Amino acid sequence: MDYSEVLSRRRMVRRYRPDPVPEDVLESVVGVVRRAPSAGFSQGHRVVAVTDAATRSRIAEIADERWYLERGREPWLSVAPVLLVLGVSEDAYHERYRRPDKVDAEGEEMAWPTPYWWVDSGALMMLLQLAAIDAGLAAGFAIVHRTDELKDLLGLPEDVAIVGVMTLGYPAEPPDGDPADRARLRAMRKPLDDLVRRERWS
Repeated sequence: MDYSEVLSRRRMVRRYRPDPVPEDVLESVVGVVRRAPSAGFSQGHRVVAVTDAATRSRIAEIADERWYLERGREPWLSVAPVLLVLGVSEDAYHERYRRPDKVDAEGEEMAWPTPYWWVDSGALMMLLQLAAIDAGLAAGFAIVHRTDELKDLLGLPEDVAIVGVMTLGYPAEPPDGDPADRARLRAMRKPLDDLVRRERWS
């Protein structure tokens, strides 16, 4: 699959077949974590890949899958055969930027204009999604409010913050999704000029 085809299939999927993801396929997808951007090569990404049915069910509960069910939607977090819990260690970034090759003239860590651990987490999420699509899988993403419960469940270290949960599996719907949903989203799509300008914004 070439890049343009992978990109054309990039969307969040919430309907999965129960078929398990082969181990070698899962390894190829999660392996992209080593290629994901991290400021200064801080390598603060942390991923827990969960395939155990009972644990997936508990994660779905913590991530409030019932919110979708109460709105007439099908379960998806508990159905997806793989849940990737994405985390990031801010401490890894501070540790890296306190090393001699990164400190300023006074020997201090720079003032972070943006919390780049979150920026890098978004980049990792996109890489994982594109890798999944390239492997014939689909992916979705759910935020988690009860992060302490999820960290306790998975034994994540104190310094790791939860970014969210990515679902992986074989889609139970056409690659392009529901035609009515596609039309609705196309109607909502902003003109490119609302998003991108050349040289100056105004």
